[in-house]
Amino acid sequence: MRRSAIVGLAALLAGCATAGPDYHPPEHSVATAPAATGAFVSATGSAFSQADLPDHWWRLYADPRLDALVEQALAANADLRVADANLARADAVVREAAGNRALSTVLGSSDTLARPAGTGEHLPGVLGYQLGITLAYPLDVRGKLRRAIEASLADRDAVAAARDAVRISVAAATAKAYADACAANYQLAVNQRVVRLQAATLDATRRLQRGGRGTAFDVSRAQTAVDSSRAALPGLAARRQGALFLLATLLGRPPADYPGDVAQCATLPRLTRPMPVGDGAALIRRRPDIRQAERRIAADTARIGVATADLYPQVSLGGSASVAGPLNQLGSGSSFGFALGPLINWSFPNRPIVRARIAQADAQVAADLAGFDSTVLTALRDTETALETYARNRDRAALLTRARDDAALSAKQAGTLFRFGRGDFLSLLDAQRSQAQAEVAAATATAQLADDQIAVFLALGGGWSEPTNQAQRRLPAGAGGEETSDR
Repeated sequence: MRRSAIVGLAALLAGCATAGPDYHPPEHSVATAPAATGAFVSATGSAFSQADLPDHWWRLYADPRLDALVEQALAANADLRVADANLARADAVVREAAGNRALSTVLGSSDTLARPAGTGEHLPGVLGYQLGITLAYPLDVRGKLRRAIEASLADRDAVAAARDAVRISVAAATAKAYADACAANYQLAVNQRVVRLQAATLDATRRLQRGGRGTAFDVSRAQTAVDSSRAALPGLAARRQGALFLLATLLGRPPADYPGDVAQCATLPRLTRPMPVGDGAALIRRRPDIRQAERRIAADTARIGVATADLYPQVSLGGSASVAGPLNQLGSGSSFGFALGPLINWSFPNRPIVRARIAQADAQVAADLAGFDSTVLTALRDTETALETYARNRDRAALLTRARDDAALSAKQAGTLFRFGRGDFLSLLDAQRSQAQAEVAAATATAQLADDQIAVFLALGGGWSEPTNQAQRRLPAGAGGEETSDR
């Protein structure tokens, strides 16, 4: 009888498959569409390169100060510390899930006080004891524990992707704060140069008034131009300080402890070569939010197996040993018990509840697939928008720079005509006002380009590739991955 039970259990184990579907990357998603994996339609012209985006994109600026700031932020940023702690927690959850497949032991003890029936209340009884140990090893016949481990591993990968997203955001925010501080100083220098030019015109106008060639009206108009240009200086100074305060907090410091050397930076970060953007397939592999969405599908697919396994008996091998007897005979082994055999746990009357849980898990995977497509579409849209914005603002900056040069020439010519008495003061003042506006507009447009470049790098998901290159294996074949099972 015992032998036949063992043979039957072995046959059961051999014929059982893991419950639930095996995970495969989404094959019929928007990530496999040719329009999603090809070249970006907005990345045309000499400003862009089809080369792959390097992991540490900020080094393209060849600015050692920027490199050092980003490295400091990645080492000390508070949001990154939160993300690292979340990943450590996810690792612990994986270990907990894996621990459910190990041999478990339970030690127990109890004592009793027994009296024969009818014995008086105050008469002594017999004090007894019982010591025992129970061992159990789950056979995981239908793979419930295996699927739970798969789910926890995929959850862990999703948390790792979320951490990468934080790292990318921190690097981009640090570069932008640095660029904003430099841009504010750059614009301050331009505006101060305009103020000096207008102040020189004001001084000349006052001299002309004293010499009888000017009027008080000319002086007041020149003074108005100087005051208007000076009014822009405090706002730019405040913008610089705000960027410095932000930079300090990104570095994990109080705002007052901002890097002093950056406060004097007046040179805008400039790329040393055309911007490398790659293509849509590389973007889909690289973006951490897409990897996170894909890992959610894997985790919830495994949870279908966890729910499905509850339709079947849960089998484990168990054994127990115990010794009991009167306490005054402790150690004599007066009563010894031993048991060994399979343990079966099956809550079969609850099958409608289990079926409902399976339906919930199926619906969650369907939602995850839709969310994956939404994430891919959003990533592609953000990237195309950032590329188009940078390209058009680059054209705008070039036109405004040309307008600035033309305005400067016009102002110079107006000044020459005025000095030789061939032009009126109103024409000179109008030319200088146009020059001031053109100078400020060109400086603003040039400063904006640095922010636009950083926005492109952020949209591209620049920062790090997945260390184990598992993202390429997991994502759909059309997005650069292989059509293989996750586990």
